[in-house]
Amino acid sequence: MEETLGAIVQRHRKKSGLSRERLAEIAGVGKTVIYDIEHGKNSVRYTTVMKVLDALNIRIRLISPLEEDSDEKG
Repeated sequence: MEETLGAIVQRHRKKSGLSRERLAEIAGVGKTVIYDIEHGKNSVRYTTVMKVLDALNIRIRLISPLEEDSDEKG
């Protein structure tokens, strides 16, 4: 089973030695946002999630079979 976004954020936050409050400060978001992301709440805005991921230096990589086909042709 693949790891959830919340679990990834929590693992990176802890490895970085950051509290939820400190990560929220760094990311420029409310302190409850970090809790909400780590617990899988669907109400967190995309732009807010991206701020948290950026603060943790996490990048999202999108993979699509359609893109793979275009790479082979191009």
